[in-house]
Amino acid sequence: MATKSANLYARIEPDVKEQAESILSALGIPASNAINMFYKQIILNRGLPFEVKIPTAKPINMEEMTEAELNAELEKGYADMVAGRTKPARQAFADIRKDYNI
Repeated sequence: MATKSANLYARIEPDVKEQAESILSALGIPASNAINMFYKQIILNRGLPFEVKIPTAKPINMEEMTEAELNAELEKGYADMVAGRTKPARQAFADIRKDYNI
């Protein structure tokens, strides 16, 4: 195992740092180990170890919608169904998992 002697200094948003370190702490992984793992994955993948892209559409948060907005979205879905613009649920969920890496 190589000696850890190089330093890395990075400026990140305090909230992002706090949330990430909280998760890492719950996993029992020091932040320095997580950063080392990330760098090793960059080397193994010869690039970022995840897809970097702009989502085609932002998911709709139903909790923030008014009743009229919700009804309008439901009407759009019904119109798509009537027009035959549908896909099997299995395919829809597979697409969601792929698009959002879940």
